[in-house]
Amino acid sequence: MNLGFSAVTLVLFIVAMIVVVKAIRVVPQQHAWVVERLGRFFAVLEPGLNFVIPFVDRVAYRHDLREIPLDVPSQICITKDNTQLQVDGILYFQVTDPKLASYGSSNYVIAITQLAQTTLRSVIGRMELDRTFEERDQINATVVASLDEAALSWGVKVLRYEIKDLTPPAEILRAMQAQITAEREKRAVIATSEGRRQEQINLASGAREAAIAQSEGEKQAEINQAQGHALALLAIAEANAKAIRQVAEAIEAPGGIQAVNLKVAEQYINAFSGLARTNNTIILPANVADVAGLIATAMSVVKQPGAAPAKHGGAA
Repeated sequence: MNLGFSAVTLVLFIVAMIVVVKAIRVVPQQHAWVVERLGRFFAVLEPGLNFVIPFVDRVAYRHDLREIPLDVPSQICITKDNTQLQVDGILYFQVTDPKLASYGSSNYVIAITQLAQTTLRSVIGRMELDRTFEERDQINATVVASLDEAALSWGVKVLRYEIKDLTPPAEILRAMQAQITAEREKRAVIATSEGRRQEQINLASGAREAAIAQSEGEKQAEINQAQGHALALLAIAEANAKAIRQVAEAIEAPGGIQAVNLKVAEQYINAFSGLARTNNTIILPANVADVAGLIATAMSVVKQPGAAPAKHGGAA
């Protein structure tokens, strides 16, 4: 009797422990669990300790509320100018409504992936090949806007979409490479010609400045030379004027006339002696012995400046 009672007690204890374990639900942070009661939606369990009714309530869905990266498979897109592009990208989304994420779509991950691919094909189909490389940001923004609008009914928020690779066919790649090479060669030729043009401009400017500087130097040199010559002439003139004034003052002094007459007579005689030494023709006074008369004639030049001197000489 006691053995049977102990077995029943043990069974009840085990059942009670199972019920307690199933009644307690601990939800991790940034997670949400959807509970169904008898097959219908009942509640969303928040992070932390939660209690449910065992065998009545069931955790039907578990959602991660963190930002989730989703790799969108590579696909072939046709551009507006009929060029094939192989495009793949990555999508970032977050579950914002666990109930809609559970019942709005049978699989919101597949739905988002398929919609991202179709939207990307539509956006690239409206662009030419060159624009697809230049306007990646616009493509990403357009895809995000389209996905976010559709994903509201799935309880999902699309945060951003990034294109990882845009790969055109090999022929297009070779053509693009040739175009890039041609553009670089063109820029190199333009840069070289601009450098030569600037060099010629610099040389011409330098030559012009050198010529101007040389002409300015020559001009200043001529001005300085003319000023120096004028100053020299002025100094000579002032010296001559000073000498003449001094001679005039000496003549007006007592005995000045006699000194002048003596000097003139001396130079007169020296002139005749010089002519006798340097010329083949000797000029002699008419009366060579009359030296006193010769001196008197020379001295009479100063005494009587207006009178013509007497002729005492002739040619021999």
